[in-house]
Amino acid sequence: MTREVEIPTVRLLRYGLHGVFYVLLAVALGRSSGPSSDSWVALSGGIGLGVVYAAGLITFGRRRTALLVWLAAVTLIWAALCLLSTDFVWLAFPLFFICLHLLPLRAGGAAVLALTGVSVGTLALHEGALTPALVVGPVMGAMVAILTVTGYAALYRESERRRALIDELTRTRAELAETQHEAGVLAERQRLAREIHDTLAQGLSSIVLLLRATPPDPAGYVGEAMRAAEDNLAEARRFVHALAPPGLDGSLEEALRRLCSRQGAAFQLDGEAYPLPRGAEIALFRIAQSGLANVSRHARASKAALTLTYMEDEVAMDIVDDGRGFDPLTRSGNGLGFIRDRAAELGGVVTVESAPGLGTALAVTLPVP
Repeated sequence: MTREVEIPTVRLLRYGLHGVFYVLLAVALGRSSGPSSDSWVALSGGIGLGVVYAAGLITFGRRRTALLVWLAAVTLIWAALCLLSTDFVWLAFPLFFICLHLLPLRAGGAAVLALTGVSVGTLALHEGALTPALVVGPVMGAMVAILTVTGYAALYRESERRRALIDELTRTRAELAETQHEAGVLAERQRLAREIHDTLAQGLSSIVLLLRATPPDPAGYVGEAMRAAEDNLAEARRFVHALAPPGLDGSLEEALRRLCSRQGAAFQLDGEAYPLPRGAEIALFRIAQSGLANVSRHARASKAALTLTYMEDEVAMDIVDDGRGFDPLTRSGNGLGFIRDRAAELGGVVTVESAPGLGTALAVTLPVP
């Protein structure tokens, strides 16, 4: 038999039931005491019943077979004592609860009916006649026991169902919290990867390219490399302190003009400029940095242009070059992936049109609240 954890209320009820049994037994022993031989037999049998019942308390919670044997022994001794004295009949009441507790529902109900029959029969035997008064007491006791145990069983099942639901809810909340934590960690890692790719990696790549192209008179190239290194050093410091990109000081248009000038690309502004959310400005500037860096490193283009267009409910940015192009379906590096992720965070859309030998057009559209 599976051992279950017993709650304090159930333990208290069980102790109370045993206490009622011994109180009724003590009353029966007191009323049965006398000088006659039958009294001595009843007294001895009552003491034996108390000892056997106490032995059952020691084995309570052990093997089910031992409990059933103990219950059968207690019932037989009680039935024999009822034949000696009607004072032992009222011990049937705690026995009702014990049978309903240890036996299955149907078997427990049958045992209660049997104990009720023994109680009524012994009362009728001692009185010499069967009267309604002799039947009412045992029957009412049996009904109270059955209703009490049935009601408690229903409450216990409901309590267990609610406990299972609470446990499931607790597990679900814990799993959800863990999932959200993992998603937050993953999102932060992706953000850091994009930031590093768009800033430090791009700048360091420019430094490498400039140093590789150093001619016999390196003064101009070294100076350009120094400026790139200084810009990326400032970028790293700003990034650590969670500030806006250094290149985005002032308006977005001015920042993009300076960026295009450094990268050798043309800049064009369409529409009337209006203030954008800071997150949108940073996203567009980062995308421009990454897109123009890709043009410089991979496109081998002779011309490149960046167009920023303000519309009524959205802003668009296009980067076009006449370079060697590529197939977007078969080639997509981390740069394009980061651009798509950055735009998607703000509900934007990224479109790439390119073909080998026909240049590339990168279009980004962000909604404006």
